[in-house]
Amino acid sequence: MDTLIDTLTALSGWAALLVVGALAFGESAAFVGLFLPGETALLLGGALAATGRVSLPAMVVVSTVGAIAGDSVGYEIGRWSGPPLRRSRPGRWVGERRWTRAEQFVARHGPLAVLLGRWVGVLRTLVPALAGMNRMPYRRFLLFNAVGGAAWATTVVLVGYLAGASWRRLENHLGEAGAGIAALVLIGLAAAWVIRRRRRRRAGAGRDRGPRGTRS
Repeated sequence: MDTLIDTLTALSGWAALLVVGALAFGESAAFVGLFLPGETALLLGGALAATGRVSLPAMVVVSTVGAIAGDSVGYEIGRWSGPPLRRSRPGRWVGERRWTRAEQFVARHGPLAVLLGRWVGVLRTLVPALAGMNRMPYRRFLLFNAVGGAAWATTVVLVGYLAGASWRRLENHLGEAGAGIAALVLIGLAAAWVIRRRRRRRAGAGRDRGPRGTRS
């Protein structure tokens, strides 16, 4: 991995964009994330932008497109390969513990797992394939994939940009921060759901009452 990072740090312009975009794509499409976490490539892409060797907006766009496209391919691989993928040689290499952890995460959160999994290491690699295996409706998958991919790629690239040459110091802590972000997103969504449900109940109670407060 150090060799790959050294190669990336020597790139600039379109070469840097293509390599970072390819790594963001391959994380879920080809399980590259098990070798090189996507945050590493995107952090480095942001750091390269901070030195002026590549455009920051272009890096954000390329990273976002790569992340969304990679998850979509991972979804299709899971959908068409099904359970045999898990029993295949690459699937066995992933390890049963990782598969089980990702499977439980998808079962617990449903489509929301596609968004939340973006922020948690191995889940980002395996959740799209499991979503395809479980026949999650593609339109629903794509919605959460697009929102999660855009938020994750933009955030990580900007963190790398702001960190500049110090991006390596953040590498080991970004996974922990990502898990915290996922938890905050989940809490926020749960709170929004509770508030919306209470408003619906109040609106329903108001419709059941007559003009003078008596039931019609």
